[in-house]
Amino acid sequence: MATAALLPASLPAPGQAATLPLYSVTPFTMLDFPGKTACILWFAGCNMRCGYCHNPQIVRSKGRGGIEQALSFLEKRRGLLDGVVLSGGEASAYPGLPALISRLKVMGYAVKLDTNGLHPDAIAHLLAAEALDYVALDYKAPPHRFRAVTGTSHYQRFSRTLGLLASQHRVPVEVRTTVHTGLLDEADIEAIIADLEKRGFTGTYAIQNFIHSDDRETLGKLPAQQRLLNTGRLPAATFPVILRNFPEAPARNGLLC
Repeated sequence: MATAALLPASLPAPGQAATLPLYSVTPFTMLDFPGKTACILWFAGCNMRCGYCHNPQIVRSKGRGGIEQALSFLEKRRGLLDGVVLSGGEASAYPGLPALISRLKVMGYAVKLDTNGLHPDAIAHLLAAEALDYVALDYKAPPHRFRAVTGTSHYQRFSRTLGLLASQHRVPVEVRTTVHTGLLDEADIEAIIADLEKRGFTGTYAIQNFIHSDDRETLGKLPAQQRLLNTGRLPAATFPVILRNFPEAPARNGLLC
């Protein structure tokens, strides 16, 4: 089996990788891994600084728990959970991720990766090893807005990851964009849809409306939006488009709500 052949069987020794890479564990979710009951491993630290991020404590953290602790928890949940979501932060930045996934597969878990796409070599390795069962990729912004939204100038790294995922059909892929109209507008989302069409993308594209809360700080302390994205202006797509967190958004122009 490819996973056994290409992924290391053991985790890196202390000193080879962060000894406390995890911020926390969500023990149960039915929402984050389509069709499966799962838990979420939240990896500390991130190579982006998105102003709308609702996890500033995870982004800034150096970690509070180790992988072996999480594996011990998951060993006890065998047969009770279907899968594990690797999220963050940015899970693909963790050097021990291939070995961790190998251990999860031995336990019988399906694996979903949430990623911002800035580690294309890591994603390519995991795809070649057939180690992933689902991927959610954040398409933060088109090239001309990428730095302003993410705080990084590494759009080409993201673009390579998107190309890898769009060109394969074994692993289901959701591409998703969070929209605060102070950062992105209708033309930006239209550009993203056009890019996905050009790449032959056949997965699902989710447009997520930013939700402001006085009780939940964002990384950039963004205020509430002055207006919502006008989804009626968006073009039809050949792939499913899902609108999330929009108030009573109707299905229009080929969009699925």
